[in-house]
Amino acid sequence: MKGKLLGNTMKTQRSTDTSLDVELIGGQTLAVRSIVGGALMGLANLVPGISGGTMLLAVGVYPQFIGGVAEVSTLTFRPKVLFMLACVAGAAALAIVGFAQLIANALDQHRWAMYSVFIGLTLGGVPLLWGALRPIDHRATISAIVAVVAMALLAALDPERLSSDAESGLAAYLMLVIAGSSGGAAMILPGVSGAYLLLILGQYRVIVDAVALAGEGMGTGVWAMVAQALHVLVPVGVGVGVGVVAVSNLMRRLLANYRQATLGFLLGLLFGAIFGLWPFTTPTAPEVGDVVRGVEVTTSDMVKAIDPQYYRRVPFIPSVWQLGVGATLALTGFGVSWGISRAGT
Repeated sequence: MKGKLLGNTMKTQRSTDTSLDVELIGGQTLAVRSIVGGALMGLANLVPGISGGTMLLAVGVYPQFIGGVAEVSTLTFRPKVLFMLACVAGAAALAIVGFAQLIANALDQHRWAMYSVFIGLTLGGVPLLWGALRPIDHRATISAIVAVVAMALLAALDPERLSSDAESGLAAYLMLVIAGSSGGAAMILPGVSGAYLLLILGQYRVIVDAVALAGEGMGTGVWAMVAQALHVLVPVGVGVGVGVVAVSNLMRRLLANYRQATLGFLLGLLFGAIFGLWPFTTPTAPEVGDVVRGVEVTTSDMVKAIDPQYYRRVPFIPSVWQLGVGATLALTGFGVSWGISRAGT
């Protein structure tokens, strides 16, 4: 009887591991998940408050991605792993380039509808993690609660109040590397928005303006503008690489050594993401004394000059019609994400 129970336990463990092991997912299925997850990751990075790592987790390719990055960082190169990483990175890049304007317009005109869809996409990964966690123990439960509380606190945080203008010189380059590392970590750490971290570090405006300057320079052929922007973008790029590699290795070790607690924490991040993605908010004009994009508003003329897209948003009580449509969109997003995460399992 004891042997039978042990055998069943091992069988259950192997079944649990299957959903998270890169070696046990077929090449075609892994490619589909990687491409879709990468595309959603790219789109998520265009939406304030959404983590790209959350999207990878939702479609069931997150452990494979962080494991692949960690493996490559040790100079171990396997075709299957490289192919998976290329699918994620390529799809993310194409999504950012191809859909940046579309997403921006959709967020401007139908913000609450878009965020409803993203809530559904995020929660679509819950069944996969829930299945991997069974039987759920106290470690997973505590970790999940901690993650939900952390996400609630992060959503309540006003990063604009904590940011400050960048200084010039070597300290500025170091801060840009740190900001890039934070952004890279947030890119693959579920539930954490890179934009929030950049605002807290006071580098959001610096980086966004540098990207805009580089784009304008390439569009007009004024390469001096591009060169100027590279003083910001190069250290940020270096930091992003460091952040991605460091967090990937950390998460890989945590999943290997503290599986239940780590998966519980990831599950909590998915649930906690709802706080930051709450769709029913309305913009509120800033007042004198507020901080917008790292700059303190000191006069009424500055208030009038602020683009409405940078107004702080506050929750409102939705109508029955909005709740119904929002729930329908969320269920649609859930179905898409859940269906992708179930592919090949």
